[in-house]
Formats: sequence, C-alpha cells, structure tokens
Amino acid sequence: MTEKKKNLSEFTPFKFNSVKDIRIGIVVSEWNEHITDSLLKGAADTLVEQGVKEENIYIQHVPGSFELPSAAEMMFQAMPKLDAVICIGCIIQGDTRHFEFISQAVAQGIANVGIKHAKPTIFSVLTTDNMQQAEDRCGGKHGNKGVEGAISCLKMLQFQENISNL
Repeated sequence: MTEKKKNLSEFTPFKFNSVKDIRIGIVVSEWNEHITDSLLKGAADTLVEQGVKEENIYIQHVPGSFELPSAAEMMFQAMPKLDAVICIGCIIQGDTRHFEFISQAVAQGIANVGIKHAKPTIFSVLTTDNMQQAEDRCGGKHGNKGVEGAISCLKMLQFQENISNL
C-alpha cells in the first residue's frame, strides 16, 4: 500500500544547465489574493533559489483565474524571447456549477497555450473544495503549489533542452 505524500513541494534537487539565461513569465490571479500571493512568493523564491535572475522573472496580475490562459498567450506574443509562463490561481468550490466550468476552461486554456507555443505553460492553479484546502496548499501542511509550479517549469525547460540536443 502506498503512502500519501504529506508535503507536495518536496523535490529532488537537480542541475539545470542554462538557468541563468532563461526568462520566465508569471501570471497571477487577484481573486483569492491572500492565497495567490503566497503561491507567487513560493514560485518566485524557488526560481531565484534555483539560479534564475530576478530581472528575468516577469510578473503580471490578472483579475481572476479565467483570465490566466489569455494572459499567458499575451505574454508569449508580447515577449517572444520568453521561455515559459507559470499560471497561478485559486478556484474554490461554491454552491453552483460555476467552479466546474471555470476550472475546466482554465485547465484546457493553459494546456492549449503551451501546445500552441511549444513552450512550458505551467498550471499552478489550486482547485479546492474549500478555503482550508487552499491554505493547506499555499504554504500549509501540503506545501506550496507555487514551488511545485516553479520546479515543473524548470524541469520542462530542461526536458526541452535535452530533446533539442538529440
């Protein structure tokens, strides 16, 4: 029987070959701001800790999670030298089906942007049943999804570099 991981932000350190020269955009939803601010801090701090220059991290805010895919698309179009975009948001279940529609649209939209540009476009969006679950995943007992997004981004950039050398 496998044991469930308690802190999802633990990762095995790795060496990314050209991390200092990469440029990463981060788009952050203002909705549930106290959660998304913590996710942003986790992502940005992790990128810097891993060697990304602060001046190569471009942070923009959008009103809500629904706007994340179009904002990622706009960033790639406006900044062609951008290597990746991390999309940070928090969608919490309410009393209506709105949650399902928004969550699905955001996930599909972010995936489509990544496919269109063939660049890492990272889904670092919490989709939780309640506020406590969101707090547990933005620096609480289950780690910080922003940290996970930053590491996923770097690992995908490493993957991209690896396959371009085949």
